[in-house]
Amino acid sequence: MQGDGSRTGIAPDGIEPGDDWSEGAIHRGRLRVRTLVTLRWLVAAGEVTVLLLVMMMGFHAPYVLCFIIVGAAAWLNLLTGVATPGQRVFGDREAAVQLGIDILQISLLLFLTGGTSNPFLLMLIAPVTLAAATLPLRQLLTLGVLAAAASVILAFFALPLPQATGMAVQIPQSFRIGAALANIAGVALTAGYVRQAAVESARMALALDVTQAVLAREQRLSALGALAAAAAHELGTPLATISIVAKELGREAPTDAVREDAELLVSQAERCREILHRLTATPDAAADQVHERLSLRQLVQEVIEPHAGVKGVRVEAIVTGAKGMRTPDIRRMPEITHAFTSFVENAVDFAASEILVSARFDADTISMEVRDDGPGFSADVLAKLGEPYVTTRPGAEGSRTGHIGMGLGFFIAKTLLERTGAVVTFQNGRPHGAVVAARWPRSKIEAGAL
Repeated sequence: MQGDGSRTGIAPDGIEPGDDWSEGAIHRGRLRVRTLVTLRWLVAAGEVTVLLLVMMMGFHAPYVLCFIIVGAAAWLNLLTGVATPGQRVFGDREAAVQLGIDILQISLLLFLTGGTSNPFLLMLIAPVTLAAATLPLRQLLTLGVLAAAASVILAFFALPLPQATGMAVQIPQSFRIGAALANIAGVALTAGYVRQAAVESARMALALDVTQAVLAREQRLSALGALAAAAAHELGTPLATISIVAKELGREAPTDAVREDAELLVSQAERCREILHRLTATPDAAADQVHERLSLRQLVQEVIEPHAGVKGVRVEAIVTGAKGMRTPDIRRMPEITHAFTSFVENAVDFAASEILVSARFDADTISMEVRDDGPGFSADVLAKLGEPYVTTRPGAEGSRTGHIGMGLGFFIAKTLLERTGAVVTFQNGRPHGAVVAARWPRSKIEAGAL
């Protein structure tokens, strides 16, 4: 199935290989106007509060210029909130410009109040952190460089730290430089942590959305099978009536033309009955109660059937159970069929010559397993298998099935199986090959007696 570094990843049905799954696409357009405006009002309120407290404590500072800067930022924020609907999402460049303005506004305040000797230097971290959570990497790096440059400049060029009358505090240049470096490190580390968490969260949300789409598709197909069965059953009686009446009309036809029309009607009715017979002849097209259940043998046959004719690899199935126990019927669950069909498809691309799909049962559990004789999972892939976007699958030209892996297939299959109550495991077989298995308590999937 996998192996030496060249395995894993199933292209989920309905997902095109050309779709954009890049980190930039995941983060594109996630900062709303309302979010930024609200955060800016909180920052402005905090700045005004701090300035008023410092003023009340008798510290000397260029308060007029400070309040002008805060007022200008508040006016810009008011214009942004009034001119733009709150639900609108900023474009990437627009959001970067807005956050860049915030960095410059904070930097000007710090310039007037001590530069890097001011402990509120850490406020420069906030805009970059917001960018890390909402913007693509290019804009994040631009804002990070801007914040770092501001920190360095403030280490060398700034007005003195506000001091009360009679105070004579001298801040060494080495401290100012150290504070600048510490702030740059804080910007990098905080943005890095937030970025990683945001990427993982966005990818997981996107992968779960794809999983929901796959499950919905499988459920629609299952419902379509039940609808076809019901239609075949219901249409049988009126078609029989049409056929009988047409035959009577043919026997009593006053002219040859009418007789020919009646015979044509009979033949077309017979053709419809043959089509319905083919539908009802398949295991899926029985009455609803029968359609909703199948034996373990039917399940493994459905799983391997799409891949039974692939050249160069033999796909076999086996069902075993505890001695003296009858093979159980299970509830027809699209999740199980889709997941194990995907596992077999993946195994076909990596097997040397053989794939074995086995089902086992005992008094308490039912399990299924897909085993191939390929190179197995590589160590780095095995450690992360089942997470979204983990793949080293070859392109379509290098696989037997022609599918291109994007790292979602195992995640989707594992998620679907776990929803049915299964415990899913991935491991390497001995002496080689890959093994994917799922185990359920019988009560989770076994169908009740008819």
